[in-house]
Amino acid sequence: MTKPVGVKLDDELQERLKTLGERMERSPHWLMKKAIAEFVDRAEEEEKERQLLQDRWIRYQETGESIPHDTVMKWLETWGTDKEDPCPTNRN
Repeated sequence: MTKPVGVKLDDELQERLKTLGERMERSPHWLMKKAIAEFVDRAEEEEKERQLLQDRWIRYQETGESIPHDTVMKWLETWGTDKEDPCPTNRN
């Protein structure tokens, strides 16, 4: 189900939206809907990533488990080669 939502835009932005819509053969409404959907998708992904990092930080604080820097660097040196190593994991 969809329902209308009002958005207040200044004159300049409304004109830019109208001009872009004409060039793209799309309505300003279509452009706004697409822009909002893309923004929400990106924001949700960023929030998931932020939560994942927060969870990892909490786990590190609780356990002290980590992967040594030199192990990660050695692994990264194999990226893009025929002998790419698997991602190192914590074995503590």
